[in-house]
Amino acid sequence: MADTVATATPARTGNKPRSSQSGRKWLIIASFLLPALVVLGALVVYPIVFTAIRSLYDRSGDEFVGWQNYVTMFTNDTTFTAIKNNVLWVLVAPAACTILGLIFAVLLEKLRWKAAFRLIIFMPMAISMLAAGVIFRSMFQENPQLGTVNAALVAVDSVFSDAANYPGANPRPDVGIAAEGGIIASESEVAAGEQQNFPLVAIRQDDVPESAVQAAPAPDVGEDALSGTVWLDVVPGGGGTNGEISEGKRGLPGIRVDAVAADGSIAGSATTEDDGTYVIEGLDPGQPYRVALPASNFGEGFQGVSWLSSTFINAVVILSYIWIWAGFAMVMIASGLSAMDRSLQEAARMDGANEWRVFTRITAPLLAPVLLVVFVTLIINVLKIFDLVYVIPPGTSKPAANVIAVEMWTQSFGGGNDYGLGSALAILLLILVLPSMILNIRRFREERRS
Repeated sequence: MADTVATATPARTGNKPRSSQSGRKWLIIASFLLPALVVLGALVVYPIVFTAIRSLYDRSGDEFVGWQNYVTMFTNDTTFTAIKNNVLWVLVAPAACTILGLIFAVLLEKLRWKAAFRLIIFMPMAISMLAAGVIFRSMFQENPQLGTVNAALVAVDSVFSDAANYPGANPRPDVGIAAEGGIIASESEVAAGEQQNFPLVAIRQDDVPESAVQAAPAPDVGEDALSGTVWLDVVPGGGGTNGEISEGKRGLPGIRVDAVAADGSIAGSATTEDDGTYVIEGLDPGQPYRVALPASNFGEGFQGVSWLSSTFINAVVILSYIWIWAGFAMVMIASGLSAMDRSLQEAARMDGANEWRVFTRITAPLLAPVLLVVFVTLIINVLKIFDLVYVIPPGTSKPAANVIAVEMWTQSFGGGNDYGLGSALAILLLILVLPSMILNIRRFREERRS
């Protein structure tokens, strides 16, 4: 009997250690989770709740205005433009990055120098958004002397365009020609069969085309034509006689010359040769004309495109984003390609499918889960874009490039001091991001289960 009691006692006392061990286990779990929950509540939950409540008050936070801030958000031109631009970003940027990333990832498998290609495409990801914004703002400056893009466009235009431009040109004084409204013309009328010369000054040597040669006297013409020479009336290093063609003075090619009749109509036109000479034919014999050089000869010519204007600013900013994030999409999609079962592609090729059919019928469908993850991640990133939109547009173009994140900062801290409207914009941004976040989380859970 005593032995039975002695052997039973440890069994009863053995249950207490198991319950105490379970309690200690939950205590350990709580001790690890509690700091994270406190931080999560302080940095995420509390700001969301406070912002939602603050969005129902006026700019100072003293008066309850209900949904007024949300009504203002969709009726105010500035905030409505920001919302429309965010829609444009969502429609263009994620799709462009995903498509380019897919193309680059497929090309990686065909290239021998894939490591260098991957480095070049992914390198922009190593640059901060602020630095990338500064780079693109510099590249797309309107002045071709500063902006790389416009400098390239001007260089291409100069190759394929025959027009010459001599900005700042003026006539040599006291030679019978005058400038008015940008037009340089003869002061008196000239009869057909005579000559009218144009000695010009104030032209930069860099603006004289390389094809220009020594100026030459105009040829004699019949009674149904006019002739003359247009030249730079300056000898490099000095010398020569003002108003006269002499050694060292170059003709100005590519200048349009018009013969203007008494009624103001243009009776004929010609373009100067490399030596500056011109001949206008088909005129009425004995009819007097004024010979004029149109103002178009003396403009700056094509100086590029105003990329940073309100017309193109959104395209420039979105392009900068694509330049940065296409590398991210490429790396993610390339990782999916590396894990793909290649036997399906090889089987399709053996059955006679070309590369396009292999890509569209096998590769792209198998990559669909990866493409979806990349696309949704980029949507989340695009909805809260701030840095590029804040840095690239100049002051005059900022309203046209405005997005929700920038408008939220401007209304709250950038001079608006309207914390009610700023909070409403923050809640709108949260609501727009939540569906994409939930979709991504569900996708991750499905992948973990599979």
